[in-house]
Amino acid sequence: MSGFELPLSAELSGAALDRAYNARATVSIETFEAITHQYRAVSDRAAETVPGTLGIVYDDCGEALDVFAGGQGDDLRPAVIFIHGGYWRALSRLDSRMMAPMLAGQGIASVVPDYTLAPKASLREIVRQMRAAFAWVWRNAANHGIDRNRIYVTGSSAGGHLAGTLLSAGWQAAFDLPADAVAGGLPISGLFDLDPIARTFPQEWLGLGAEDIADLSPIRTIGKPHAPMIAAYAQHEASGFSLNSRAYAAAWAAAGGMAEVLEIADRNHFDVLLDYCDPESALSQALLRLIANGR
Repeated sequence: MSGFELPLSAELSGAALDRAYNARATVSIETFEAITHQYRAVSDRAAETVPGTLGIVYDDCGEALDVFAGGQGDDLRPAVIFIHGGYWRALSRLDSRMMAPMLAGQGIASVVPDYTLAPKASLREIVRQMRAAFAWVWRNAANHGIDRNRIYVTGSSAGGHLAGTLLSAGWQAAFDLPADAVAGGLPISGLFDLDPIARTFPQEWLGLGAEDIADLSPIRTIGKPHAPMIAAYAQHEASGFSLNSRAYAAAWAAAGGMAEVLEIADRNHFDVLLDYCDPESALSQALLRLIANGR
């Protein structure tokens, strides 16, 4: 949907637009630090308890990914690639393994990649790296017990944007992948139109130009959807994130794709991710339903 414009992009500017995209301001310093500490704690436990192969370099960029097994035996299983957030400039795969035990308990593998953080890498390069990571998983799937026809993508905040760029059309041929290589997606609190981002404080480390906005905004590059998509967000979000999720789902459906919107009650931008630790949470149930109903 080239040229799709979010209403927020036109209605707000300056300090009001900054507030709409300032997730950090929605919680106290103490809450933020406690939640991000929990990210690493539960991720460390996951790496200790779920069998896997850690630190696989997937591309010439030198970045690595972890693959966690989703079960026993010779049968190939679905996999979920989780992409971390941090406004493209913070966190890592070491903070992002929390879903591995939940998925392993359901017979599903999980993959957690790193990417070079901004401003060391441009957003265009970060997107390329995540597409290279997906291509690596697709090509090496069987070696890790994964069915390459059932690879799903998810991610939070900036990771939701990057999951959206994997769901986008037009990039797959450059990596020798089929157009429908991604089986489905569940971006969480993603940023799908970069136009307002280019006019807010993240522009300081992103330096987005007009071509970046056009090429790297998932809402502008949907094409013909080949996969189902659920756009999730927390109830207590900064307004820009919830609006992005609703607008992306609407654009996906308008393009002919299967789309849902999921608001996670009583969660904020940061603790919503921890719901992936609980197989009974609304977020986990949505992901498991996506996989169960997929191809």
